[in-house]
Amino acid sequence: MEAFDSILVVSFGGPEKPDDVLPFLRNVTRGKDIPDDRLAAVGEHYLRFGGRSPINDQARELIAALALELEEHGPQLPIYWGNRNWNPMLTDTLRTMKADGRRNAVAFVTSAYSSYSSCRQYREDMAQAQEIVGVDAPQVTKVRQFFNHPGFIEPMARNTQRALDCFPEDVRGRVRVVFTAHSIPISMANTSRYESQLQEAAALVIERLTPSLDWDLVYQSRSGPPQTPWLAPDICDHLDALNATGSHDVVIVPIGFISDHMEVLYDLDTEALEKGAALGMHIERASTVGTDPQFVSAVRDLINEHVEMNAMRMALGDLGPVTCLGEACCPAPRASVAT
Repeated sequence: MEAFDSILVVSFGGPEKPDDVLPFLRNVTRGKDIPDDRLAAVGEHYLRFGGRSPINDQARELIAALALELEEHGPQLPIYWGNRNWNPMLTDTLRTMKADGRRNAVAFVTSAYSSYSSCRQYREDMAQAQEIVGVDAPQVTKVRQFFNHPGFIEPMARNTQRALDCFPEDVRGRVRVVFTAHSIPISMANTSRYESQLQEAAALVIERLTPSLDWDLVYQSRSGPPQTPWLAPDICDHLDALNATGSHDVVIVPIGFISDHMEVLYDLDTEALEKGAALGMHIERASTVGTDPQFVSAVRDLINEHVEMNAMRMALGDLGPVTCLGEACCPAPRASVAT
């Protein structure tokens, strides 16, 4: 195999102005035959924030932080950026890499877990981009899942502790920690290790706080027809249930995400916090890892696992360093829904 000569950061992508919103949502749902009026309703979430998703800016910030990390510690490789659903699109990025003479890239995908939507679909999109670019398109090797890497878990634990510290000291011991992740169809969950990896990540965070704290794993951002079963409970339904049992102090931890993008800003900071306020609950939301220096260093570690074949593969907990299993990994459910 040729030596790695570049790094490709792959993200979901998001609109950057109001005119982008509907075309972006068409890209997200391509092949699903979802009418524009339904997409327009979802688009109102983005328009509430000026029609600009923060996810592209967050990708830029991560790339800038990673570039400084690589400049100081290596490997000295150029970084490219391509999205699944909005500019810069993967195909255009691979064309640029081909023109620059890049032949073999390590890809960091901004998703920590195994599932069709969070792993295999990214690999399929990269393969499709390679096919479109054609002869001499760069080879791309995706890094492994990083849900249990210490550089992901430890910043999440610190962020959770900061949220807990917002409560009076005599209350902290009874605060409920509620971990959230993007819901996916049950059929998709049944073909992956998504749930078990989320459970492991949440438990690892709690271990680094006060192990006696009560905690739950719930879901958010459900989409698709109501007759299709998805992972539950939903965060807002769960807040109702907690309130009914007298649990009024909650920290929400978006363990399923690495940055505060639209699903965090709308589904948590808007819908969930409004729900909590209506119930008279005290809710704090922990930050995602974003560009925490330890997380950026973890991204470098994941890249180095491929660039330096003897690099240490760090993982906490019982599941070990989880590697994508190729064609056997996270197959598409019979009726997958873009998330």
